[in-house]
Amino acid sequence: MNILLHLRAGLLLGCALLLSLSSCIEPFEPSGGNANPNFLVVDGFLNSDGVTTIKLTRSLSLKTKTDPPVEARAKLFIEEENGPRYALTETTAGTYISARLSLNPAKRYRLHFNTANNHEYVTDYTRAKITPPIDKVSWDVEGNGVRVLVSTHDATNQTQYYRWDMNETWEFTSAFRSYLEYVNGGLRYRTENTFRCWTSQPSTFIRLATTTKLSQDVVADNPLLTLPSTTTKLRFKYSVLVKQYAQTVEEFAYWELIRKNTENIGTLFDPLPSQLTGNIHCVTDPTEVVLGYIGAYSVQEKRIFISRDELPADWVPETGFGNCLRPDTILPSEINVFRDPNFLPLVELEGKVYLGSPADCADCRRRGTNVPPSFWK
Repeated sequence: MNILLHLRAGLLLGCALLLSLSSCIEPFEPSGGNANPNFLVVDGFLNSDGVTTIKLTRSLSLKTKTDPPVEARAKLFIEEENGPRYALTETTAGTYISARLSLNPAKRYRLHFNTANNHEYVTDYTRAKITPPIDKVSWDVEGNGVRVLVSTHDATNQTQYYRWDMNETWEFTSAFRSYLEYVNGGLRYRTENTFRCWTSQPSTFIRLATTTKLSQDVVADNPLLTLPSTTTKLRFKYSVLVKQYAQTVEEFAYWELIRKNTENIGTLFDPLPSQLTGNIHCVTDPTEVVLGYIGAYSVQEKRIFISRDELPADWVPETGFGNCLRPDTILPSEINVFRDPNFLPLVELEGKVYLGSPADCADCRRRGTNVPPSFWK
């Protein structure tokens, strides 16, 4: 989750009218919004028990709509303090992975890399932490929605600082079922499913917890996310994969600052954005700003499923296709309209009359994949 690129685009100013009881809040966009600072962004962590993945990109101006440019052809290494180093290999441009490693929790490690323009970067050394297992991921109905909760503990009282990521997956159907397809100037029965699909998305929330004020290192039923009863995600079957990470106090403070800068915004009383200071430094130019924080820890995962028949019967999840109107009627003389891949035939009626619909309403592959995930059950 490259959440470092999500900076506040404007500040809120309040104005009051002397002769009125009403007030207004207007957006204010600071000058320089079109500037491109071109900061290096380092995203990932050192996996102390598995494969490390690091992504290098460049920051964008606030108004840019394109994906961030990648930093390709860099040379990356994981270095043990006073010990060996392990190379990472570039797979796709800007993405670098290591072999599967088991880092010694008694040792300290850092990321060391050089970019293609011969700039050298290092992170602070950090001890490799072992993340305790997740005890359970559960869910309950609260009000008009579903809460997803996590519980964990560390019997050695060594973790104390926790962070979680989530990846959601859900099943859905298109608005209309297409039984036919247009091939070589004619219609035939469709052989591939375009009605039922699955889609996934990573969470955009930062979820943190600390047990430093508790007598034991125990996290019990900590809320991770809430799903409203109307969400399309709950229409058939929903799954969430929870990933748990042990954090150092320094990295925990870093993510807490990002959370405040990105989630607690929108009113006059929210905290103003603060300067993000990570643990990555440019050796070539110490004044260069680098965005990111590289910790070293293992990952623990647990997945749960929620089926529609487990939820209150009076809940009515949205279909996600509210803009899809009734199918169009197509006469035999008009079937060439199906040459357009954005308009699909649905079914043949009596008298060689056909129904047709925009592909966005009849082909679920426009929003996901018709291949069930390997973990789906």
